[in-house]
Amino acid sequence: MKRPRVQTVLFVCSQNKLRSPTAEQVFSRRPDLEVDSAGTNHDAENPLTAELVTWADVIFVMEKAHRSKLQRRFRAVLGGRRVVCLDIPDDYAFMQPELIQLLEAKVSRHLPASPPTQEPDA
Repeated sequence: MKRPRVQTVLFVCSQNKLRSPTAEQVFSRRPDLEVDSAGTNHDAENPLTAELVTWADVIFVMEKAHRSKLQRRFRAVLGGRRVVCLDIPDDYAFMQPELIQLLEAKVSRHLPASPPTQEPDA
């Protein structure tokens, strides 16, 4: 049986310390996704690069300002990639339950349904 192709998903915020790393951790549990995160600021934990942009099938940005920076800096490599603005302000701590709920609600509607987890044969 052919395995479905894994979708690559990039989460972007400013510093890559709170929102996008939380999203990366939450969605890394899905076997049908390969996820990474980055920040638009030059001093971000993992700065956004052209390589990351070209790697991603879909890019989720936390705020409109992140989309603007992404489009301005990486216009040449963005191509037809989907860029989705989640409108999540920088008001949350890393892995804060409210942030996780918000991410799950807003991101899931833009991704294929999560595949059922395979139960081992008894």
